Amino acid sequence: MRRGVLIGIAGGSASGKTLLASRIDDALGTDHVLVLKQDSYYRDLSELSAEERARQNFDHPDAFDTPLLLSHLETLLEGGWVKEPIYDFTAHRRALATRRVGGALVVVLEGILILADPQLRALMDIKVYVDTDADVRLVRRLRRDVEERGRTVAAVLQQYEQSVRPMHLQFVEPSKRYADIIVPEGGENSVGIDLLRTKIASLLARKWPEPGLGQEEGQA
Repeated sequence: MRRGVLIGIAGGSASGKTLLASRIDDALGTDHVLVLKQDSYYRDLSELSAEERARQNFDHPDAFDTPLLLSHLETLLEGGWVKEPIYDFTAHRRALATRRVGGALVVVLEGILILADPQLRALMDIKVYVDTDADVRLVRRLRRDVEERGRTVAAVLQQYEQSVRPMHLQFVEPSKRYADIIVPEGGENSVGIDLLRTKIASLLARKWPEPGLGQEEGQA
């Protein structure tokens, strides 16, 4: 049985990982791509009070349910389907609903700490690190968390100082050494996107030689 292709995209919070994943999806021009977020696999903290949940360190590797993520990735790469958790960032807990996903030839996994985990790295065909300046990432995070997640500016800055920046320096930044390719500015880097598209198309052509998977018409 032919195994799917897994592309891992890591980088600091608000570095541009999601945009890069979206651009890869668009560039391949196929319905057989699934973008999966590590953020969906935060541990379920429903048993804690709202105050206790808000005090958790969400930037440490232990914040994620990595065994579940690994299990889901194995199933997806074998062509199966899984129930991806949906995480409620305003309440800091999993939603009751899930999202059924699968049937993809290419799985793009993006998250801050995916390259820091050796088991996740071992599954990846291509490992990418999005490298964006800290000040740019902070401004983006402020805007996102205030506008989309109902946080206050003070709360975002406090979390950044107490956990986001320290964990970035301890875990995220060092994981850059495991990357096959480093893409400055993520989805804004058209050259990086073209390089990734070419490599992914090459991998797909070896596994699924039929036309239309990331290749232009007439290309071998």
